[in-house]
Amino acid sequence: MPGHRILKPHDLDGWLSYIATLHTQVIDLGLERLAAVAASLEPLHCRVVTVGGTNGKGSTVAFLERMYLAAGYRVGAYFSPHLIRYNERVRVMGEEVDDATLCAAFAEVERVRGDTPLTYFEFGTLAAFVVFATAGLDVAVLEVGLGGRLDAVNVVDSDVAVVVSVGTDHKDWLGDDRETIGREKAGIFRKDRPAVLGADMPQSVRMSARALGACAIEAGRDFQIERLTAQWRYKSAQGVRDLPFPALRGPYQLHNAACAIAAIEAAGLPVQADAVRRGLLEVRLRGRFQTLPGRPLVVLDVAHNTEAAMALVDALAAQPIDGRTWAVAGMLSDKPIGEVLSLLAPRVDGWHVASVQDPRGAKATVLVEALLRCGVTAVTAHGDVVAAFAAAQAQAREDDRIVVFGSFKTVGAILATVSRHERPDG
Repeated sequence: MPGHRILKPHDLDGWLSYIATLHTQVIDLGLERLAAVAASLEPLHCRVVTVGGTNGKGSTVAFLERMYLAAGYRVGAYFSPHLIRYNERVRVMGEEVDDATLCAAFAEVERVRGDTPLTYFEFGTLAAFVVFATAGLDVAVLEVGLGGRLDAVNVVDSDVAVVVSVGTDHKDWLGDDRETIGREKAGIFRKDRPAVLGADMPQSVRMSARALGACAIEAGRDFQIERLTAQWRYKSAQGVRDLPFPALRGPYQLHNAACAIAAIEAAGLPVQADAVRRGLLEVRLRGRFQTLPGRPLVVLDVAHNTEAAMALVDALAAQPIDGRTWAVAGMLSDKPIGEVLSLLAPRVDGWHVASVQDPRGAKATVLVEALLRCGVTAVTAHGDVVAAFAAAQAQAREDDRIVVFGSFKTVGAILATVSRHERPDG
């Protein structure tokens, strides 16, 4: 790599440190720089499904991945961000790719980029495309990072695009209201190609789909869900399916699963009914209302914005317990801390809040002040998330529940501590 630091072929940490230095900004929305580099890389020779939205996009990608795998296809899946290891972001055939594969992909991006500055996310996204281009895939499922129209993932023209939900996260980058944000999310749609719209879409998403010439497939109009006692029902023009509840917990996961099924129906790769059922049961994605084995019950959820907090409240209500609920919370300073905590406050008996070890991390005192404004007094501040979790464990009884939430950083810190050698159960 002339003119650049020489890195060892398996030095993933070295590569990650290096690519973090290549751009003066963490986020630089826009596709011109990226497209110029991508044009020099091997293109994807497979079906592509792109999934955007404020919440639920990672789960929807995971559903698609598992359903396609169960149907016998070669599948790649791209996620962001990661919880513990960068490798979580790039999966081939359901498994995280190894350090050597990632480093080789980074080296290829570095070889062709010249002097073009790329952000950490842009560089990693192109590296994922390199991995997928050489893996002989039938389908690649891609999670949008931020927004949609100007996000790095959108440099690829997808065969099917999904917008699962539109909330009010990332206002500094995407706009102040759902209509404005919806237009940005809808930028992943393509002319004459299917566009799956999740429930409760702002009008701007429908209008954008129409303006772009996409073939809109709307929740509630073109496909519906019905929750039954022991299963759930999915209805579309292709028929009625009675399906098992998914392995990913939380009532909202039915909506995400339905969007995945609608995308599969639109993509044109045949997926048998049994493969859909197996995909629902075999799906795995950490940090989405994930419960750890043992007592007290420990729930991990990456909820970090208002809409995700509302979904977490509903999921907790659907999971009754005999004892008390303890919360371990840590958030980033650019999130709606007061709104999120006020939504959870009625469901929590005692709080342990922590400073998040990140340049964007909020101090524990900020969370304490927000809870005090909600009338909460049973709150203790800690210097880090691990200490907060240990304190909650010391207080909790066997029939209690500990809920860890607030950011990927918060959940990742606990996963790294308590489940390093355990296979997550969803």
